[in-house]
Amino acid sequence: MVVFHQSILLFASAIVLFAVQHANSSSVETVHYNVTGYRGRHLGGGCNLFQGKWVVDSSFPPYESSGCPFIDYEFDCQKYGRPDKQYLKYAWKPDSCNLPRFDGLDFLKRWKGKKIMFVGDSLSLNQWQSFLCLIHASVPSANTNLVRKEILSYATFQDYDVTIYLYHSTYLVDIAQENIGRVLKLDSIDRGNDAWKGMDALVFNTWHWWLHRGDSQPWDYVQDGSTVSKDMDRLVAFSKGLSTWAQWVNQNVDSSKTKVFFQGISPSHYDGKEWGSDSKSCYGEQEPLQGSRYPAGLPPAVDVVKKTLSSMQKPVVLLDITTLSQLRKDAHPSGYGGSKSGNDCSHWCLPGVPDTWNQLLYALL
Repeated sequence: MVVFHQSILLFASAIVLFAVQHANSSSVETVHYNVTGYRGRHLGGGCNLFQGKWVVDSSFPPYESSGCPFIDYEFDCQKYGRPDKQYLKYAWKPDSCNLPRFDGLDFLKRWKGKKIMFVGDSLSLNQWQSFLCLIHASVPSANTNLVRKEILSYATFQDYDVTIYLYHSTYLVDIAQENIGRVLKLDSIDRGNDAWKGMDALVFNTWHWWLHRGDSQPWDYVQDGSTVSKDMDRLVAFSKGLSTWAQWVNQNVDSSKTKVFFQGISPSHYDGKEWGSDSKSCYGEQEPLQGSRYPAGLPPAVDVVKKTLSSMQKPVVLLDITTLSQLRKDAHPSGYGGSKSGNDCSHWCLPGVPDTWNQLLYALL
């Protein structure tokens, strides 16, 4: 039962060892996952979860959108008329190991009494709702308390005392209303400072809004130290803002109590030339790209993220989902996101690619 209350996460490549225990099994499978961590030391050896390909899996999707009470209309592509369903049938397969399925009951048992927070923009919303749907698919009758607010939302699975939070922070750093207008402060994190503390896991994300201009840009000036400007190089601004976030993590996170993840850069698909097509956008795309490389390569923001994480004192795991997501030009809402106008090639249908992000997160938790 879901109760609704409406109101107004180089570079050094570290190799990390994780134990994955499957529910309803007396055995423990220990899998060595090669993930992009940032302590500059080797802890084990094994598989790179983020290197692989998309394969058809008849058991997918892991849930139906009609059966999940957490999905917003922007991501519910089937409800709003998407005619094809093949995009729902693809699973991510790492080249050299098996990725465990997301087991919601196992997660709730292992994380009993704990709190996880997703912090970021609407792509964090996309991932948060996917996470809730994956858990709900395992325990559809669980008592669940859902609270939606503008900044801080959360769902508590009451039988297990597990709470999954979403904190909306478009840039991670602050936007302040001042006499001159709205100021993006690259060296300030006051908003969210307390809310992010005390979590057992934090998953941070930011990038897409750093590129917004015109009416969709939610600030009038940008402040770097004592310098206030109308604009600046967006990649430089992103780097400075991310450095401020890194400083916050270094100063405020107790690594013995809190796992920190940074969600890699999620790609958009607005230009078919990037994948060798005449397509003007993702609209009408029905199949992922074959292989394990994206023709246009990685966006420059990826290097900024990896450089920042490599310089941090506290351990952070990069959910390096950029390439695997770039291959899924077919998986955006496009014209089927419930909006009467617009072509969304930035967010993702649910079920869909964010379920794989969370499958990877589940393996690493």
